[in-house]
Amino acid sequence: MQDYKKLVVWQKAHALSLVIYKITDSIQKNELYGLVSQIKRAVVSIATNIAEGTGRNSNPDFSRFLQIAYGSSRSELEYLVLLSAELNYISLSLHVK
Repeated sequence: MQDYKKLVVWQKAHALSLVIYKITDSIQKNELYGLVSQIKRAVVSIATNIAEGTGRNSNPDFSRFLQIAYGSSRSELEYLVLLSAELNYISLSLHVK
């Protein structure tokens, strides 16, 4: 079992979660339980699946959890951010530090 916090991919996923949480603070409050909630669940699932995968006993299991994390980031989160931008809730050029 490896320490997921040492994985660069997990570190980046965690950093992305922090950025997304800051960005979604600016979205209208009426979307708090709709789009914002969906975005936050998607971004958190990336790091969570990486962490869970490190606790598995085989490389194929770990690989499966990495694929789930990739799907959350590449498909789900990407679309939700695009939708938020097209609804003018966020700016895609927004830089959070």
